[in-house]
Amino acid sequence: MRSCFLIIFLALIVVSPATAAPLRLTALGTSLTQGYGLPPGTEFTVQLQAALKAQKYDVAVVNAGVSGDTSADGLSRLDWTLADHPDAVILELGSNDMLRGLPPDQTEKNLRAILAKLKAVHVPVLMCGMMAQRNLGPDYVKQFDAIYPKLANETGVLFYPFILDGVALNPKLNQRDGMHPNPAGVKVIVGRILPSVKKLLAQVKH
Repeated sequence: MRSCFLIIFLALIVVSPATAAPLRLTALGTSLTQGYGLPPGTEFTVQLQAALKAQKYDVAVVNAGVSGDTSADGLSRLDWTLADHPDAVILELGSNDMLRGLPPDQTEKNLRAILAKLKAVHVPVLMCGMMAQRNLGPDYVKQFDAIYPKLANETGVLFYPFILDGVALNPKLNQRDGMHPNPAGVKVIVGRILPSVKKLLAQVKH
């Protein structure tokens, strides 16, 4: 009798479905994603994962942010990022292009190439926009600010217009450099972008 029970138990183990792995959401970006100047555990990816978990989402948010990266740098390491098999990607690139005064048409070209490659491998994307500093001159500002809505309109990807919405120029939400959010600033970013992230996750094919 005991052997019968053992056989049934083992059979149940074999036919029981494996526990589903959490979705892999990769944030490909700059120091804003990486968490420049932040205490460990307060960076964007960690706070976003916690916010998703609080709403019953089983998601592992992967930090693929590199401080100082331009859109060209992001494109050059995209294959490495894809080797990790993300289910979805948050794209946050271009701010360093702007800070270096790089030609906006080059930034657009690089971002377009990244979006095309992600589309080719059927990875849904949430693209985060950036705005140029106004001291760069009206022509540069106009060209740079137009990159993101233009690409979103042409490619149809989900679009979050300004990654620093609600945080930029607020000294209470930024570090001393006035450019990088502090933990409270990151919390604001996460709270504002969360609805868009949930829409992104809804696009993942299970």
